[in-house]
Amino acid sequence: MLELLTEKFGKAIGRLRDTRKLTEKQVNDILRDVRTALLEADVDYDVVKSFIKRVREKAINQDLSKSPSPQDSFLVSIYEELVETLGGQKKDLEKGTVLFVGLQGTGKTTSIGKLSYYLKEKGYKVAVSSTDVRRPAAMLQLQRLAEKVQVEYYGFEEGLTALEIAKRAYERSKRDGVDYLLLDTAGRLHVDEELMEELRRIKELVKPSEVIYVADAMQGQSALESARTFHQLLGLTGVLLTKMDGDAKGGVALSVKEALGVSVKFIGVGEKIEDIEPFYPDRIAQRILGLGDIQSLLEKVQKAIPDDEAQVMAYRVMKGEFDLEDLLKQIRFIKSMGPLDKLLGMLPGIGAELKHVKINENMFKKMEAIILSMTKQERRNPKIINMSRKQRIAKGSGTTVSDVNKVLKEYEEMKKAMKRMLNARELPRLPKMPFLFRK
Repeated sequence: MLELLTEKFGKAIGRLRDTRKLTEKQVNDILRDVRTALLEADVDYDVVKSFIKRVREKAINQDLSKSPSPQDSFLVSIYEELVETLGGQKKDLEKGTVLFVGLQGTGKTTSIGKLSYYLKEKGYKVAVSSTDVRRPAAMLQLQRLAEKVQVEYYGFEEGLTALEIAKRAYERSKRDGVDYLLLDTAGRLHVDEELMEELRRIKELVKPSEVIYVADAMQGQSALESARTFHQLLGLTGVLLTKMDGDAKGGVALSVKEALGVSVKFIGVGEKIEDIEPFYPDRIAQRILGLGDIQSLLEKVQKAIPDDEAQVMAYRVMKGEFDLEDLLKQIRFIKSMGPLDKLLGMLPGIGAELKHVKINENMFKKMEAIILSMTKQERRNPKIINMSRKQRIAKGSGTTVSDVNKVLKEYEEMKKAMKRMLNARELPRLPKMPFLFRK
């Protein structure tokens, strides 16, 4: 996510590394590169112009040449303005009827399914319904998604108009006491008067707590222009960006708040039903600056590994009882957290480096197959695994003896590393986080 922008910002800010004093000329040179990076990422021109102006004024007013750490002060200025441009504070979704609008093909219906899953996981009572009478397939798709995530789907008899469906769904949600009614609407390949009139009347009827525009992040400025039209006629309260995990340049995410005055509230980051995330401006700013996203990574770890499992694992490591069954659990935890490149991209300084690196996740499948081909006794006491056992394990897992040896070697190295940590007086420290994040 945002690898291109992270890479370009990294090169621009790289000018600071060997600089002891920061002059106004150097500030202008760096900002010229930042400006180019933002424009190449398809950020709205007026937004770029305003951003560069604010950073320059802040840098000059601070008189960076007299700062104890002019580099850090300048980076703080860029970080703070990035957060502000991205929307400032994270904005929660207001309870009530949430009306989803947008053009056809942006992933609106799929996003509603993902969001219903997210809200249900948070403990909210959710219902979904569709007013897209022109595309019965869209209704069926939403119904299937609702069944998959186990939320209520409000379906009605055929022949009703979009307005009648909206009214009935709204009234039923009130009777059922749902926290969120997610209401899908018809889309078009382009904005037309008939569509906008229908949406305007639906909005008047259900009085939504939110009007969310769903945009494809890969469409760049064209998505922003369409959103502007919808906003003028309907009064949007937020934006949901799809395909942020693809080759999206990120320009829409950086443009929405300043260009429209509303915030991005959620982003789609994959094809799975759980691949949706709240939009955190500070975390996105950190990733753009190559500082990773430690908070999101920790949340994924906490979600994948239950507290009781984590405590048992920690206890076994402390007792020196880490075996291949424990390794198998760790592999499964890692797999449940999502693609490895996404996880590594959340670590400071790694995101942009992964752009041209192909990560082979089949190694986890191979390791899992090898460990599962062992007996319980072998997993708990790998020392008994001799050549004949290795041959049996390799045959049972569809691998080679060499693959089995590699797994056993990886296990031994992990065990040694854990032992060194236990023998140390304190755990190894992470490198200091740059400027703003130092404690």
